[in-house]
Amino acid sequence: MSVLRGTVVPGMGNFSFWLEKLESFYTQKTGMRLFPGTLNLRLEEPYSLPEEVIRLEKEEYGGTVSVSMVPCSVFGRRAFLLRTDANEAGQGHHSKNIIEIATDIKLRDAYQLSDGDEVEVHIS
Repeated sequence: MSVLRGTVVPGMGNFSFWLEKLESFYTQKTGMRLFPGTLNLRLEEPYSLPEEVIRLEKEEYGGTVSVSMVPCSVFGRRAFLLRTDANEAGQGHHSKNIIEIATDIKLRDAYQLSDGDEVEVHIS
């Protein structure tokens, strides 16, 4: 198991839009009903996805963006690191040193997190 340490940073706020449209796909893939928002963390070093990931392919839902999901935990809670193919290729909205964490609750509220706080993510 690897541990990533990152600093909380603001996100773009668009996961809620996509989750509203694709909730059934995410729930089927993860086995969890995800909160409509992610926790964005800036790592000191770029992070590349492992070979084994859960995939939501754009063809599955008739869209234009495919997403990789990596099981992980944060604060001992089951979660998923999400990354689009464009971000993984270094051509998306986020650099490879930004990771997005999704789980069933709003992590910022549950753990009183603010921009600049450090968070550990345990990759399963």
